[in-house]
Amino acid sequence: MDKDSFSFVVYIIHACAHKWNMMPSLVYQKLQSAGCIAGYLVAHYDILHTLGTECVVDDVEKYLEVRGVVI
Repeated sequence: MDKDSFSFVVYIIHACAHKWNMMPSLVYQKLQSAGCIAGYLVAHYDILHTLGTECVVDDVEKYLEVRGVVI
């Protein structure tokens, strides 16, 4: 993970935490356990960083839902 994708992941974790009214550390744990960080956010950084924050957070919600992770 390079500096840009790392910054993006941190930003998305905080955006999710804000929307879901959770601590960023809990959001990180959920994303990490579902494989969302490496398997989705970092793997598709080139496309995702061009989208709006709300769109990416919605996609993350769907990613977690499909994998049975409760938000």
